[in-house]
Amino acid sequence: MIHRGFIFINISSSREKQTGVRTEERGEWGSKKEFILSVAGAIIGLGNVWRFPYLCYKNGGGAFFIPYILFLAVCGIPLFVLETALGQFTSQGGIMCWRKVCPLFEGMGYASQLIIFYGSITYIVILAWALLFFFSSFSGELPWATCNNTWNTDSCVVLNNYNATPNWTSPVNASSSVTEFWQRRVLNMSTGIETLGNIQSDLSLYLLLGWIICYFCVWKGVRSTGKAVYFTATFPFVMLVVLFLRGMTLPGAFHGIKYYLYPNPARLADPQVWMDAGTQIFYSYAICLGCLTTLGSYNKYNNNCYKDSFYLCLLNSGTSFISGFAIFSILGYMSQKQGVNISSVAESGPGLVFIVYPQAVTLMPWPQVWSACFFAMIILLGIDGQFVGLESIMTSLTDIFPSQIRKGYRRELVLLLMCVLCYAFGLLLVTQAGTYILQIFDHYVCSGPTLLLLAILQSVVIGWIYGAERFSDNIEDMIGYKPLSLIKYCWMYGTPLVCSGTLVFLLLRYSPLRFNNSYVYPWWAYWIGWFLTSSSLSMVPVTMICKLAKGKGTLWQRLKASSQPAHDLPVMTKEIANINASLHGQKCDV
Repeated sequence: MIHRGFIFINISSSREKQTGVRTEERGEWGSKKEFILSVAGAIIGLGNVWRFPYLCYKNGGGAFFIPYILFLAVCGIPLFVLETALGQFTSQGGIMCWRKVCPLFEGMGYASQLIIFYGSITYIVILAWALLFFFSSFSGELPWATCNNTWNTDSCVVLNNYNATPNWTSPVNASSSVTEFWQRRVLNMSTGIETLGNIQSDLSLYLLLGWIICYFCVWKGVRSTGKAVYFTATFPFVMLVVLFLRGMTLPGAFHGIKYYLYPNPARLADPQVWMDAGTQIFYSYAICLGCLTTLGSYNKYNNNCYKDSFYLCLLNSGTSFISGFAIFSILGYMSQKQGVNISSVAESGPGLVFIVYPQAVTLMPWPQVWSACFFAMIILLGIDGQFVGLESIMTSLTDIFPSQIRKGYRRELVLLLMCVLCYAFGLLLVTQAGTYILQIFDHYVCSGPTLLLLAILQSVVIGWIYGAERFSDNIEDMIGYKPLSLIKYCWMYGTPLVCSGTLVFLLLRYSPLRFNNSYVYPWWAYWIGWFLTSSSLSMVPVTMICKLAKGKGTLWQRLKASSQPAHDLPVMTKEIANINASLHGQKCDV
């Protein structure tokens, strides 16, 4: 018994050795459900609703699933498993995990957290727009369904089922009431990024409300995040099912679904189709951002993160697939009601959420109800991703400075300061030029090339420097068996090669950013964009130089020393883990 107790004490302290603080001070998920829901909330977002269905329609319908599944198998799932398992094994967030396995590439962690910081400033503006639409849904008549408002022009028309009659003709230069509500009421756009304009007071208040909600979802760490996701991660699924059932019962629904899924194999000959599939995987799976590593770091050591990763990937892609039915059934109904081709109403991105769908609900009975349901889903999908990003940044900071931030209310104060700082920057995005600025951030910060480069570096570090076989052994130590050999070979060969090819293709097809394919940004706006890109990616070489400068010996000795994993990684063996579990009266996974 004394011998068994001695083993138990050593195991209990294994994670304390990693961080310098006790595990309970850092925190763990209260249950496995909290981890699953938190990751689901992080990876299932607006990209599933406003991007995937349109890409299917544009890129060959059912044929699009061939490149999509290929990229999912070669890049999506292997990187998902890598990041989740890395966080669980090291019990560290997005920065310290790389210091543990390969200090030379610690800069990847700083780069990913800086990307999340930039994204936190911009992504929440979409929530402000959605909040404005949501609260507008409770009016007696939807404000975007009429032309009797102060923001409407003389060329405003209300599109409804009566417009489809043969005797109706569109006025010259006509614009729909929905488009005018979006462009003149919500965005109130200026002529360009050079003309900043005024801060829109209502959007600034909705932006503040979004930050307040996110703050209280994160302020107690995993204790508050784990409880918030029970609602924020599940309610969007309820709304999606409701919209799916409603959409399938509308006339013209199957007409829209035919456009969504009807396969066109000829489209597979277009390289852009394959690029769209690859970028969609990176866009919707939140890989290379450190979020998955952070969420995995709060798992118990023996949690089967490998199996969880497959289930979560299946859930993500399944949600994207089902959302296509919900969206295109509505678009088919809208197409039939207005007597136009579905290509005239099918859009991607904000155009789908803030123009097409609001137009569709005006054609349905009880439009206020369906509008409120839809925008409630959009808000909760966005909030999940937002506060998980905040949690990732806070976890990284507390892992670097555990004794300074974890004491008392310092964590809450640091979080408050960060939210205030992001809100202050975010006010620029709710000015009249805010849409132009948001596109700069979106294009240069979370762009495909940035994430692809980080994916290549992650695969090389784990696959070759740390060692794919060694990492497979680490996973076996946690869950009792090694991952598929295919996963290991993807880390070593498949992922870096496919990502490199995709990166080269995107760079060769590079063209300067334009707004709505017409507005050309001034030269200094492009410089701001490239600064945003370089400020994150430069963290990798800058950190490498600092590590080598602080080392001792020849350059080769410094490179070799800084590429070695830390000495305080977990050393728990399967036999010790089983004894530890038996002392707790629990069944061990290994």
